[in-house]
Amino acid sequence: MEHEEEVGDQTGSPVKNFFKSIMPPGKLLLNDIKRRKKHYLSDFTDGLDSWRSIKKYTTSVIFLYFTLLLPVMAFGVLNSYNTENEIETRKGILAQAFGGIIFALFAGQPLSVVQTTIPIVLFIKLVHTFSEDLFEVDFLTFYTLVGLWNGFFLVIYAFTGVSQIMAYCSRSTEEIVGIFTSIAFIVDSMKYVSKQFDAHWCDDGGDCKYPDRSVALAVFIVTFGTLFIAVQIYNFKWSPFLSSGKRKLVAEYALPFSVLVMSLIGSYFMKDVKLETFTDEKYEMKPVYSPFEYKAMKFYGCTEDDEGHKCKGIDAASFITSAALGFIVSMLFFVEANVAASMVNNPHNKLKKGSAYHLDMLTTAVINIILSVFGLPWMHACLPTSPMHVRGLADIEEKVELGYVKEIIVSVRETRLTTLIANILVFISLLLIPVPLEYIPIPALYGVLLFIAISSLSDFQLWERVLLLLTEQTLYPPIHYIRKVPQKAVHTFTALQLVQLGVLCALSFSGVPYLKMLFPFIIIALIPIRKFLIPKAIHEDHLEALDGSH
Repeated sequence: MEHEEEVGDQTGSPVKNFFKSIMPPGKLLLNDIKRRKKHYLSDFTDGLDSWRSIKKYTTSVIFLYFTLLLPVMAFGVLNSYNTENEIETRKGILAQAFGGIIFALFAGQPLSVVQTTIPIVLFIKLVHTFSEDLFEVDFLTFYTLVGLWNGFFLVIYAFTGVSQIMAYCSRSTEEIVGIFTSIAFIVDSMKYVSKQFDAHWCDDGGDCKYPDRSVALAVFIVTFGTLFIAVQIYNFKWSPFLSSGKRKLVAEYALPFSVLVMSLIGSYFMKDVKLETFTDEKYEMKPVYSPFEYKAMKFYGCTEDDEGHKCKGIDAASFITSAALGFIVSMLFFVEANVAASMVNNPHNKLKKGSAYHLDMLTTAVINIILSVFGLPWMHACLPTSPMHVRGLADIEEKVELGYVKEIIVSVRETRLTTLIANILVFISLLLIPVPLEYIPIPALYGVLLFIAISSLSDFQLWERVLLLLTEQTLYPPIHYIRKVPQKAVHTFTALQLVQLGVLCALSFSGVPYLKMLFPFIIIALIPIRKFLIPKAIHEDHLEALDGSH
């Protein structure tokens, strides 16, 4: 990681070196600005003189557009359900467009992709629970306060340079967080399918809410049909058909093609079956929409809502609680955004323009302050979209080693154009409400989440080693660490990572809402666990082979 160049003398106390590296406040942020300023113009012009680069840009923009739009629609449905329609899909699309454009223009590392994530959705639900059940205050007012505190703490992180702590974040921690994100996508999708079966799969007179087995079957077919088609098209790049370039081009369109096919099947061939779309009445999607209709939130509680329910204004207790929640949310942003940025800036990607962790943090803070004031969902640089974006802009060579194909990144086009154009297209998509976006059934959106989760797993060494647990030893591929590390040490390291991953999943998916507040602190705890505890179980030389190649 590039952070390591700035940490200082690694032979002294880690704590002393850390504080020495970040002083005086603002130094590292200024260094980021100086480092990236000289590349700003080239971020827009690089590759425009090459037809091959333009094709890469085009496919990346299309991939990003669907990877941003479709999940934000799915998360919008979740937010709408969790906040009683206070934050819904239109707001999610508007927030994505605004935040993505601002980040593409002003962030230090434009290859990172900002997006709402499942942990953010869970925290928005938690904020709603606090406002409605605990304090009985107006949700959007309370949400704005939490968001402003979050932005305040992120600004402090940016100016004090605490992102330097990521110099001690190893590949192990990054992959645990990355695989957790994939698991969260899978769990969320399976919950949706399960709820649909609970609501519809029963005989007449049963205890289902809406007894109609055809709906449950249609949800299953559309969800997993979207996943199946996307995976088959994505895997086409490893088939023997056509040329290598054409195979990869076809694979780039796996996501939009699968959604198009299953939306056609769900909306036309299954038109007699009522599949949910995000424009359904219960999600309060109005056919006429102006993206400029939102007003900034007022900083006082409501006295009476449209239904006659009274609520009290912000008091000292709710104000202090909003600060505490804002700090917890800021820790989530700090860890997840830095992990995503670390994977983007991985030396394996051979980026040449340098990182800008502190400038990225400041940009994220400004974006989320504005989103909070207008009652729009938060966002930060995320997994797995960010590293997938880098890979989409990369030139990759395939090398055969002992009969196995190994992919090596030769170079990456470092540009702001792909994220900028993709998010402009997301904004234009607001004009596609309700037609034609209303024809995309919600099960297809969850199929997209499943595909993103499953297709990203192969990029993680941890997943590779999990598969080794189920593989006969004589059939192990010639991976470098297999030749350097005893099998027992490999499996021990894998098991220790799985335990940490299990704790993350247990906290995040538990039925106790307040346990989720510990989530960002557990992620931060993974760093000292890897640095100080894991070496007591596995020799440092073996750890270097397993976790040192970053």
